[in-house]
Amino acid sequence: MKIRQNVKHFAFKAALTAPVVGDVANDKLVDMHTGIFLDRADEAHREERRDHLDDFFDATMDTYLAALDYMPEAEAREITHVQANFDFYNHGWTEMMEFPTDELEAHYERYREFFTDYGITIDDPLGEFTPEDGVAGAPSTPEKLDDPEHPHAEGGFADDVYVETDDGEVVIGGQEEPDDISPADAPGVDPEEAEG
Repeated sequence: MKIRQNVKHFAFKAALTAPVVGDVANDKLVDMHTGIFLDRADEAHREERRDHLDDFFDATMDTYLAALDYMPEAEAREITHVQANFDFYNHGWTEMMEFPTDELEAHYERYREFFTDYGITIDDPLGEFTPEDGVAGAPSTPEKLDDPEHPHAEGGFADDVYVETDDGEVVIGGQEEPDDISPADAPGVDPEEAEG
């Protein structure tokens, strides 16, 4: 999959793993992701998907933190996007997908070891990260799977994590984390709280 990576992503990583501001960063990231993907949804279905996406993305923050124990930031973040695309596929929300439906299996296989450790499958994209009280339901559009349209999907990036930098360069595997990143650099995080 092709994702972006810049200072903001490393700042959010620092904030999510920091005391006090971790919850603030979590909420900001959930709101941001829900907004981005609702904008890709058919307008008629946006509001009925909001609660589901909020719950789902909140759970993927736990996936991200667990994945950081295994791999670099870009791959840990990509895993959460793969989970989301599994969920979109399961609901027939193909217009929200970031890669074509025929690449589902390839993305699963790349992270099979991690996914297996946490019970994640294409059919159960949250696995052990499913909240105890579940995820809010939302209507599916399974008819879209018959002839999927995914205008936001970029195919051909299933064999590795491809990172687009701020200057438009695409690198495999991501960038080195800067040394001087602070949780206070994350959008929405109060610098005074971040400094503790």
